[in-house]
Amino acid sequence: MPAEENPGTQGVLLVNLGTPDSPSVADVRHYLKEFLWDPRVVKMARPLWWLVLNLVILNTRPKRTAANYAKVWTAEGSPLLAVSRKQQQALQAALDQRSGPAIKAVLAMRYGNPAIAAGLDELRAAGVQDILVLPLYPQYSDTTTAAVHDAVSAALQGRAWQPRVRYVDRYYRHPAYINALAESVREFQSVHGRPDKLVMSFHGIPQDYVAAGDPYADECKETGRLLAAALGLSADEWCQTYQSRLGPKQWLQPYTSEQLALLAKAGTGSVQLVCPGFSADCLETLEEIAMENRATFLEAGGKTYDYIPCLNDRPAHIKLFSELVREHLQERIS
Repeated sequence: MPAEENPGTQGVLLVNLGTPDSPSVADVRHYLKEFLWDPRVVKMARPLWWLVLNLVILNTRPKRTAANYAKVWTAEGSPLLAVSRKQQQALQAALDQRSGPAIKAVLAMRYGNPAIAAGLDELRAAGVQDILVLPLYPQYSDTTTAAVHDAVSAALQGRAWQPRVRYVDRYYRHPAYINALAESVREFQSVHGRPDKLVMSFHGIPQDYVAAGDPYADECKETGRLLAAALGLSADEWCQTYQSRLGPKQWLQPYTSEQLALLAKAGTGSVQLVCPGFSADCLETLEEIAMENRATFLEAGGKTYDYIPCLNDRPAHIKLFSELVREHLQERIS
């Protein structure tokens, strides 16, 4: 029997992108199939995309991607999942310290495990009737935040239990977010020094998604502008780029790898990379940015390359999450 409903208990569903269960080819293939079949992620006629995905991509990409996951896999498992669990635990501890109605924080992934349906089950068992969904994407995109909306709605469809659901759609310019980013950069540079160029690398999306109305690019630019201002950087001390493109389409530019090569060839000796669009370190930051792009820069003539870790479970990041919860559930929080 379900737990007795407690009208004083609220819930927070933290949602990140997802990860395979292991770095095996089979698990990576399963994960990629779920991820890449989402029409929010790849906007192509379904019959054609089914053929491309199942006959080409899933027969070639999983082996290469699995090898990349193996490079960053830890004793705790997937870096993204390990960090996300620490974020959930730290947020729960912060929420437990405040006065007012109880708030239960639960972790879920849009693709893979723990699934969104499992997270909702956990909140239901705790008697939660008010849920705040917090997608861990600072900038809104149809490919990420909207995909979480879809999955939560689908998981609730047909259930007798229908909680009140609210969403945090974006926090790309929230003062606590910008402050947390600036603090992480300052702390890193207090140890490693200041580079010739700070490169802010965001995950890319196809250019035609932006042309269709996705606000992601504008929000990334605003984050970059605010972070540069908080750090007191002049225009020639930083740049913004986009990474992780897939397929033949034109994606948001400049591409991180190409920009790094150009910087090195132009005489930029040292760079530091920060990824403000990622809330937790993952394959795209630890392998693509910290490893692949390091090689690109050094091979093009650069001298010093440093990667500044994501905010992960830094206290300032957890404070941001706490503020977002307070702001969106303020009707019930004392």
